[in-house]
Amino acid sequence: QVQLVESGGGLVQAGGSLRLSCAASESIFSINVMGWYRQAPGKQRELVAAITSGSSTNYADSVKGRFTISGDSAKNTVYLQMSSLKPEDTAVYYCNARRLWMLDEYDYWGQGTQVTVSS
Repeated sequence: QVQLVESGGGLVQAGGSLRLSCAASESIFSINVMGWYRQAPGKQRELVAAITSGSSTNYADSVKGRFTISGDSAKNTVYLQMSSLKPEDTAVYYCNARRLWMLDEYDYWGQGTQVTVSS
């Protein structure tokens, strides 16, 4: 069981920046994929960015060039640096850890952190 604790959300004006942190209870090298998802009111949860244990990254088209995902193995922490924020980035952001074992996927979630971007 991987435990995840997010921090860093808040209120920011459009054009501003925030950095989200996700602290994992074990080495992020032992986790196949770490990701950030978000869910806005009335919308489905969507993938924002992901990073593999081999440091490959993937981004949603809507955040490419504005958001950067990175990991610090010494701190067992994954970050999401968000810049040039837009009101449409407003959502609850969730950290996800995905572990692959044989043919199964095991997903673990943090409690979420609110990001609000004012226009």
